[in-house]
Amino acid sequence: MKKVIALVPGDGIGPDVVGEAVKVLHAVGKAYGHEFVCESYLLGGCSIDRYGVPMTDETLAACKASDSVLLGAVGGPKWDHVDPSIRPEKALLGLRKGLGLFCNLRPAMMYPQLRHASPLKDEIIGDGLDVMVVRELTGGIYFGKRGTTEDGAFDTMEYHRYEIERIVRKGFEIAMKRQKRLTSVDKANILASSQLWRSIVENIAPEYPEVAVNHLYVDNASMQLVRNPKQFDVIVTCNMFGDILSDEASQITGSIGMLPSASLGEGSRGMYEPIHGSAPDIAGKNIANPLATILSVAMMLRYSFGLEQEAAAIERAVGETLDAGYRTSDIYTDGMQKVGTKEMGDQVARRI
Repeated sequence: MKKVIALVPGDGIGPDVVGEAVKVLHAVGKAYGHEFVCESYLLGGCSIDRYGVPMTDETLAACKASDSVLLGAVGGPKWDHVDPSIRPEKALLGLRKGLGLFCNLRPAMMYPQLRHASPLKDEIIGDGLDVMVVRELTGGIYFGKRGTTEDGAFDTMEYHRYEIERIVRKGFEIAMKRQKRLTSVDKANILASSQLWRSIVENIAPEYPEVAVNHLYVDNASMQLVRNPKQFDVIVTCNMFGDILSDEASQITGSIGMLPSASLGEGSRGMYEPIHGSAPDIAGKNIANPLATILSVAMMLRYSFGLEQEAAAIERAVGETLDAGYRTSDIYTDGMQKVGTKEMGDQVARRI
């Protein structure tokens, strides 16, 4: 298999962690007989510095022409005072829109080797956690009509049927590849858009008879995530609820340095990135944890390229590296072997 991957390392530690992810990707290619052609493009603050805009037409075109996109991180205090219309974060919105990405996958995985880092009790987390939040990315209250009046303000949560149907189907498809359990989160006791959401889930469910489906109101779901997170396999929900729940789920795992994410559209191409920020204070110091970006590559192999064996090889290599006691500073504890960004990448690559 030959695939073209657009690399957009971005700002801060983005180039550091993307470099290690590419190292692991090429190790997979060598071990399994694939060719991954990687080309780098500027995006975010570095693009503002060079071109005056957070994303050029050329970068967008290259990403559209690629088989998938691997992103590092964008932004930082350096660009906090630029015109709001060209802030680095605008590049992410533009790229998602340009690529037609409407589905955000946020796995909250906790490796048993790092269970000490979770704020939850041992009896709650057991031997680890593995929850996938499937968040609708382009609709809902963030994109609805908004405005201000003389004595107030308003934001509108609006969903069209097709928007709900496509994200719900993604949720079922992801569940079929996992433990075949789907929790739909809404606020159907109050919101009309949530009532439509729930009815669509019920209508689509018979198409996936192997998947067990249940519904939770968002307030209950947020409580259950910390009370009994192991009950969840896949959570599918709207934009705003997904934004909140995915952040909550990430924190119960103990370290955002371990968590990847994916944004998908109708086709096979997606954008893959760690959930952490650009951390400019440690950029270029060989300190950052590259595992979230490396695990984002595993998601790329699984969801865009259909390479399950290769994706599992990366995840297994990460687990073996942790078993061997290697830790970057963000996950280090006494008795472990502290390593830098590059050596962590080396350790994972050599175990592919």
